[in-house]
Amino acid sequence: MTHTSTLQGRVAVVTGVSRRKGIGFAVASRLASAGASLFVQHWTPHDAEQPWGADDVEQVLAELEGRLAPGARLAATSLDLAEPDAGAALLSRAGEALGHVDVLICNHARSGGDGPLDEQTPAMLDAHWAVNTRSTILATQAFAAQHDGRPGGRVIWMTSGQLHGPMPHEIAYAASKAALAGLTASVADWLIERGIVHNTVNPGPVNTGYLDVETADRPPEVLDAVLAHFPGGRFGEPDDPARLIAWLASDEGRWVVGQVLSTEGGFRRW
Repeated sequence: MTHTSTLQGRVAVVTGVSRRKGIGFAVASRLASAGASLFVQHWTPHDAEQPWGADDVEQVLAELEGRLAPGARLAATSLDLAEPDAGAALLSRAGEALGHVDVLICNHARSGGDGPLDEQTPAMLDAHWAVNTRSTILATQAFAAQHDGRPGGRVIWMTSGQLHGPMPHEIAYAASKAALAGLTASVADWLIERGIVHNTVNPGPVNTGYLDVETADRPPEVLDAVLAHFPGGRFGEPDDPARLIAWLASDEGRWVVGQVLSTEGGFRRW
């Protein structure tokens, strides 16, 4: 990646940056190449419980630091976003490390511990709500509270494919992500009055390890079926949604407000 200056002098918070195969790492890399200083959140205990496993966070951060533009800075925190005060803590730590935050990208998500409707429990639903939805809303609240109206205020959320088709085996996850998509227009309307542009991105099926046979959380025949729905013959890659997210975070994306945008490479659900 070559460096540009589209985000020079701005500070971006990106959550869910703990694996080099993840969307969060791809987004942070794009923002670094655009000149932004970065504050990234990671929580490796969650990754360690998944089939794809955890990455070496120190190596992740070292690679990100190597992508920073001259003069930009990197700081990071380990934070469990399931905690009730995690949204406020995230922005507080970012402010202490790097000062005023211009961009908030809520990329994090809880994976696993889900199932179809007949397997749902209050604990299962609450766990996904706490991480995927509550922390995102409260981090956005804290971001808006510290924003001083300067140009470049951006908030980007992540939703999922429940917008376009059924996800019958991921009811808790789909519910928590659908809430974000459904809230986007209302939150964007409130934020734009404060000089903050807000949008939500659906990245579609992106291979962050869960679509590799060796580390998948579903059978090989399911992977083959999903792949067959991509007209380009490949799964999404982390840099695919990262390009859109970086554009939305830049001044070039300033006229797109309150939208739920899909970047799926023509993925077909039929």
